[in-house]
Amino acid sequence: MEFENLIKLIDTVSASNLTGFKYEAAGVNLSMKKGGEKSLPGGVKKENSVSEAFIPEQENISAENAEGNIIASPLVGTYYCAPAEDAEAFVSVGDAVKKGQTLAIIEAMKLMNEIESEYSGTVAEIFVKNGQPVEYGQPLFRIC
Repeated sequence: MEFENLIKLIDTVSASNLTGFKYEAAGVNLSMKKGGEKSLPGGVKKENSVSEAFIPEQENISAENAEGNIIASPLVGTYYCAPAEDAEAFVSVGDAVKKGQTLAIIEAMKLMNEIESEYSGTVAEIFVKNGQPVEYGQPLFRIC
């Protein structure tokens, strides 16, 4: 399955009322599930959004309430802060960045995908650590 088709499939399932989806063909096995409902204190129910299903509560709160622009992961994969193990990180907190500058790499299905800044500014926060798995829509950076 091509990368573009995979992204379209994820977006379609996310936008639909489906709670799960399974695809098997030509050696490709793909399974997606959306979260159900969370019970909040007082018995109030809250529907999970895609991003809340995988972001630790502390990081989710800091990303939602933060000033600046959030750059989120465009795909599921493994986050890498540098082009190689022994190389310097693309960016660190406090670095000035320009729109289009590479911030990180996300490896997905053995493909290395560069994550470029959508904004010019300063890296105020990095929400993930090198080698950490990330999900679609998960906040990666805050740019001010």
